[in-house]
Amino acid sequence: MDSKTLKVLEYPKILERLAGFCDFSASMDLARALDPTSSYELATARIAETTEARKLLSMQSTGIGAAHDIRPQADLAARGGVLDPHTLLDVKSTLISCRDLKKAFEKKTDEYPRLTQIALGLPETHGLVDAITRILSDRGEILDSASLKLGDIRRSLRVSQDRLMTRLQKYVTDSKTVSMLQEPIVTQRDGRYVIPLRAEFKGKIKSIIHDQSSSGATLFVEPLPIVEANNEIRELQLAQRDEERRILAEVSAQVGDHASELKYGVENLAVLDLAFAKAKFAEELHASEPALRELKVAGLKVADSKPSTFQPSNLPTLKLIDARHPLLDPNNVVPIDVDPREGTQAIVITGPNTGGKTVSLKTVGLLVVMAQSGLHIPVQSGSELPCFHSVYADIGDEQSIEQSLSTFSGHITNIIRILKKMDHRSLVIFDELGSGTDPQEGAAIARAILNHLLETGAMTLVATHYPELKTFAHSTDGVVNASLEFDIKTLQPTYKLTLGLPGRSNALAIAQKLGLPQSIIDSAKAEMNPLDLRADKLLDDIRKERNRTSREREKLEKARNRLEAQTHELEKRLEKIEDERRETLAKARAEGELEVAVLKSNIDSMKSQLKKASQPLQAIKAIEEKMEKMEELVEQPVERQMFNVQRSTFNEVLKLGERVSVSTLNAEGVVTALGESDAEVQIGTLRVRARLSDLVRKASDQSSVISKQVTASRESSIIHRQSSSPGMEVDLRGLVSEDALDKMERYLEQSYLSGLPFVRIIHGKGTGKLRQAVREALRGHEYVKSFEEGGSTEGGEGVTVAKLNAG
Repeated sequence: MDSKTLKVLEYPKILERLAGFCDFSASMDLARALDPTSSYELATARIAETTEARKLLSMQSTGIGAAHDIRPQADLAARGGVLDPHTLLDVKSTLISCRDLKKAFEKKTDEYPRLTQIALGLPETHGLVDAITRILSDRGEILDSASLKLGDIRRSLRVSQDRLMTRLQKYVTDSKTVSMLQEPIVTQRDGRYVIPLRAEFKGKIKSIIHDQSSSGATLFVEPLPIVEANNEIRELQLAQRDEERRILAEVSAQVGDHASELKYGVENLAVLDLAFAKAKFAEELHASEPALRELKVAGLKVADSKPSTFQPSNLPTLKLIDARHPLLDPNNVVPIDVDPREGTQAIVITGPNTGGKTVSLKTVGLLVVMAQSGLHIPVQSGSELPCFHSVYADIGDEQSIEQSLSTFSGHITNIIRILKKMDHRSLVIFDELGSGTDPQEGAAIARAILNHLLETGAMTLVATHYPELKTFAHSTDGVVNASLEFDIKTLQPTYKLTLGLPGRSNALAIAQKLGLPQSIIDSAKAEMNPLDLRADKLLDDIRKERNRTSREREKLEKARNRLEAQTHELEKRLEKIEDERRETLAKARAEGELEVAVLKSNIDSMKSQLKKASQPLQAIKAIEEKMEKMEELVEQPVERQMFNVQRSTFNEVLKLGERVSVSTLNAEGVVTALGESDAEVQIGTLRVRARLSDLVRKASDQSSVISKQVTASRESSIIHRQSSSPGMEVDLRGLVSEDALDKMERYLEQSYLSGLPFVRIIHGKGTGKLRQAVREALRGHEYVKSFEEGGSTEGGEGVTVAKLNAG
């Protein structure tokens, strides 16, 4: 791409903002060097990378972690250099980031194929992470365990230092010597331990002077009896230094052995970070993925420099909806629509000064180069752009005092350069084409240049004040007029781009609004061609009608958006209702299963007691048939299950003489007659018939009926636990592990005593720490027979179902 054009379009500012989203220097360098590509395949691949990165960041927080640009350090290690501890920690953190990213993308190959391909180029650790961890702490200190020799040296050093300090302490605590000291402390000078002797006591303590204070009042001396001990410490310190350097050199050599792979990996890491930066930049701009279209003209090959014949219908679509300049304040910028009819090759924009013509040209040019750099652009989704081979722009004042160039000469010099380089695959942008000279000659030059561009086949955007170009655009195939509106009432531009209508100068209207005498206005109108006045009036009427239509369309669009929002809200509510329905059904099913399990437990107990009482085989068989029917209920749909359990219980177990409660009357009575679906109940002096489903057996009667079947000669009952049921589930969410386990322990005890066969423990998913603590506590618990993860309708991994031991 043309470097001068990129500068004119302010593309370097875009790259600088992009670099601000990068996490380390290597990707920043890539961002600042990001050039638009003329290759359709490469441009679409870059955009796809940005799209994947944006999708990934919307799902989870992802980045390169604590990675660093370690390429210079890898080069140094490859040349035999020794890396310092902090540099080795940078190598370690970079390799850990690469390892984590590579592992994360290995699981998402289908979802993020392009990012995964980049991640495959990240380096392996080759044991370097373990090697660095073995010798360095997180603060960059070499560990005693880095080598056996270093450990021995440091132990000997500590012992020698302790001995030396013990001997020096005698000087600072002995009453004979402490008065000679400036302070009773031990300090260091040149790596040797000394004491601060007052100058007037020089020679009183046999010693070697190493330093003195700035005033000369204090001498820092090393007593002769400790010289040998100091020498020993110094020798050990030198040995420690040499061993530390040997250890660092050994690990640095391992880094050097893999320098090429590390540098290649950092480059891939930079590419990955750049993709994340482009995604973050897109989010800040509220940008959309552009649809690039390959630039092809029928009958031409890519190598052709010029088309033999130009056919507008062969041109790709340029469609920008709600396009915004990415460097302007998004809260104030006015979006523009550039959506010419199919086959349009050139757009001629006219309108007042400071009306936004130049910004509109820059917006189109800048969005084109951004898209071909792989960036998402601030437009509405559905916008389309051709993939141009080159982009050229002549915008701004090109006059130069040094080169003795006027404004016109500066523009023409740049235009000549562009015309030599451009071809049918180019986008050409000219601001104020032909300006800076005689209007008649300037208009003629502008028309000739525009004709040449049309013959060449380049797509062109031109801003001008010349009315001759408006007429040219109106009468030429493949060229369309466009204008920027001006509000006569406020005398301010609206910055709205309108395609299909030429701009008006509005000079007479502005002059009249500002107070120019009406007589002068009328005189000016008389000087003008009546056809021009009628054309202006017609354009004004057309513009008003289009504005009215546009307002109506906006109202309809807002109404449609409101309807879509309401529809979306209703769908969300329906989904919520459906989720609640499923949850209610699941809970009802679980409660039904619990009740059936209790019934099965009671049946097992009855069967056991019947066998103990040596009842006839027929009685045992009847009980077994009841048990089988209870088991069949478990497999029935939950909506029928509860009813069948209740009905089966009343039909098969309810007996004459039992006390029951009639739920519809809220009264108790005695069963005097039984039917298939109803029963007669004596309530006081009244006898009523009630459906079996409306009868509730009293708990004491339920036990007595069973015991009467066992024996008629002695009273006995099935043993029931005295504790009331705590419910079939306990919710531990929101509690810390210790409180949650205490609550669960109390719940399990109550559940066991109340005879529940199984319970549901809700701990949630979260980080998994509470789930792990719960399952560790359940493992080997005295009340728990076994446990398993909840089913898909019970909460999945957020729930644990525990089966309890029988009491």
